[in-house]
Amino acid sequence: MTKKPNIAVIAGGDSSEFVVSVKSGANVLAAIDTQKFKPWLVQMRGNEWFVLQGEKQIAAVDKSDFSFSLNNEKIQFEFAYITIHGTPGEDGILQGFFDLLNIPYSTSNVHSSSLTFNKWFCNNYLKSFGIKMARSVKINKGGNVNSSEIIKKLGLPLFVKPNAGGSSFGITKVKNENDLLPAIESAWKESNEALVEEFIAGTEFTCGLVKIGGKKIIFPVTEVIPKNEFFDFEAKYTPGATDEITPARLPEDLYEQCQQLSSEIYDLCQCSGIVRIDFILKNKEFYFLEVNTTPGMTSTSFIPQQINAMGLSLTEIITKVIEDKLDTHQ
Repeated sequence: MTKKPNIAVIAGGDSSEFVVSVKSGANVLAAIDTQKFKPWLVQMRGNEWFVLQGEKQIAAVDKSDFSFSLNNEKIQFEFAYITIHGTPGEDGILQGFFDLLNIPYSTSNVHSSSLTFNKWFCNNYLKSFGIKMARSVKINKGGNVNSSEIIKKLGLPLFVKPNAGGSSFGITKVKNENDLLPAIESAWKESNEALVEEFIAGTEFTCGLVKIGGKKIIFPVTEVIPKNEFFDFEAKYTPGATDEITPARLPEDLYEQCQQLSSEIYDLCQCSGIVRIDFILKNKEFYFLEVNTTPGMTSTSFIPQQINAMGLSLTEIITKVIEDKLDTHQ
């Protein structure tokens, strides 16, 4: 009987998205095919990395080789399935650690993760390939904020968001000049840089995809209709706070355009693993919002919804990702 590879499903992290990541980790853990793999849940926060069974810590992770000991037996992880949203799982830090240890992982590499996590860098990079997006201004923490100048350039309303971060923490929709500075200060709590973006009135769409064995599987597009004013943290994670329609109600040409644009951005950013790309549609044109290289994987998240809409299961897709990465890893 062949030994099943030990798979670490890694959740937690050091950002405000810790709680969401824990839910994503639990859902991925439950979806791993135990006929083929031996999954373990690893939770990390700062320097504390533990293997969990249920709520119970059963062992500390040895960071020197990414292993742990249980009942006097050393268990070596052969693969890392990263479900951390935010730092250090989405910005390339953890990927660098696994590259040093020569352990394959589920996500994009260091370069691609760090590029896509920094919205300012990613926007400016993609802009050079003609990808449409909102105009924006970046303001460093503690920097001088000239509200009237920003409004003159970008108009009102505006969106203010952390440059590096996810899950819609620290995002504010600003409708008048007096609210701009407090919004920027709120974004600075999540990131050292705030991004002020022009408001694009339209409908939000999101599309997941994955490249496995050189073949790209593009998931159905989801239409996002928040009942709040915009898709903030509450709208993302409160059941019933958002209408999510998969597949999206779009004419065929626009539907395909969204999928193709997602595919193009995936390749331009040299992504790997399951990725989700968000857009706003205005006047039949898609404006790029962001790339999520470790998208939410909770039971209500977009990716599981999109996979279900294709008639596939999360288990099938995750199995393909793990097998492909293990096969191609040298």
